[in-house]
Amino acid sequence: MIRAMRWRFDLLSLAWAVALFVLLVLLATVGARWGWVRSFFGDVLAVAWVYLVFKTFIAARVLPLALAAFGVGLLVELGQWLASTWHLQIPNRALRIVLGATADWWDVLAYAIGFVAVLAVEGAIRKFRAGRPPASAPRSSMPAR
Repeated sequence: MIRAMRWRFDLLSLAWAVALFVLLVLLATVGARWGWVRSFFGDVLAVAWVYLVFKTFIAARVLPLALAAFGVGLLVELGQWLASTWHLQIPNRALRIVLGATADWWDVLAYAIGFVAVLAVEGAIRKFRAGRPPASAPRSSMPAR
């Protein structure tokens, strides 16, 4: 059965999205000299950040939201490829840093790793929550044996 997506506001997802955004800004500024670590790890985290932004406002299953976040990364790469093919350049320096300037297959791999990481983390969270009793569950009055 397909569950419909609904609008919602999830404060916890917003908090994680803001924290990840701060980390991405630090990677882009302080980590500017870190080479591939900044660019590759930043792209992995970018997919997770987009996922969290979507999760903040859209109530849906993990897979569709993670696929949408991965799709955003692929669209960014497509835009970079088209810009380089048509010899276009983004005039705003900050936007050029955020979106990137050159298409690269390593970026696509980083987005794919970010997609898999989102699925893994959400699966681990679901497994952790399944093993814990609900907060409102009554405790057993039976003594332990």
